[in-house]
Amino acid sequence: MKFKVEYNPDFYDDITQAVDWYNEKQAGLGDRLFRNIRKQTAKLPTTALHFAIKYDDIRCICIEKFPYLVHYRVNEQTKTVKVEALFHTSRDPKIWDERTR
Repeated sequence: MKFKVEYNPDFYDDITQAVDWYNEKQAGLGDRLFRNIRKQTAKLPTTALHFAIKYDDIRCICIEKFPYLVHYRVNEQTKTVKVEALFHTSRDPKIWDERTR
């Protein structure tokens, strides 16, 4: 089954913040993070159901070589994937609760 992928506008803000932070630490590192995010999210149209539900209806895909997870929802009826957020794995999960309200 192939899904259409939609993105929450906040996801782009998450990426910008993470890329900027890494680029400040080392030139080009944020760009590498961005490429890995694009690589992983490009798989979602065909692999969205391969990843386990972590909580509620949220699934997560790991970003290779970086401590980030892409959080997304799958709607099998409409054949859509909604990418909600990019979260660092050490962040407090309560931040996610506040964001989804």
